[in-house]
Amino acid sequence: MVSLPINFLGREFAEAELRIVEPTEDKATIPLHFNPSEYKLKKENTFAEVPIPGLQSPPLQYVRGGARVLTMDVLVDTSDDLSNVREKYVAKIEGLLNQSEKLHAPPIVEFHWAEQVFRGVLQALEINYTLFHSDGKPLRAKLSLTLKEYRPVDVRLKSDKLTSSDVEKRYVVRAGETLSSVSAAIFRDPARWREIAVANGITDPRRIEPGTVLTVPRLEEQRV
Repeated sequence: MVSLPINFLGREFAEAELRIVEPTEDKATIPLHFNPSEYKLKKENTFAEVPIPGLQSPPLQYVRGGARVLTMDVLVDTSDDLSNVREKYVAKIEGLLNQSEKLHAPPIVEFHWAEQVFRGVLQALEINYTLFHSDGKPLRAKLSLTLKEYRPVDVRLKSDKLTSSDVEKRYVVRAGETLSSVSAAIFRDPARWREIAVANGITDPRRIEPGTVLTVPRLEEQRV
């Protein structure tokens, strides 16, 4: 069996591959031999339930967003030249789970297929060998890959908008919180608790009950 790129009107279809991008000294390209028939992208958010006695459904407090996860099944096959599929393909992909001496963590890779580029780390790999030579040598394997998105902290801080200047926010107070701690969490400045107190008509900032829904002033209402 020979795998060839499909040619349509003189143009070759893009072949899927994994590229090691960090550490830069170990840059390499791992072809996936056959393009996946499909891949899935998943992203989840985390919310905390605020326990308020007497409510049938507790209010939710947004905690954080989760990293995107890409999953796909890939077929690798060496039945055309009868070489060992484990040595030719599987071992290279399996090596992406190993810790890099330079990063002290597994390498960072990019999945490339046409215009699709996904940067992450190989979180999980399942290997299913399905075809063997008469001597027991594996010739075909189905690989189930799970890649978890990787973005450096400095990139996240630049791209993630943590404030909104044109809308008011709501914040549900949790047990043990004060206006100062709420101000630190929202404004990154505990000294700005007075703006929250004024917006909510609070006269005693040290006494706010868990479950209280606070109005957070718009940015243009905050002092500079």
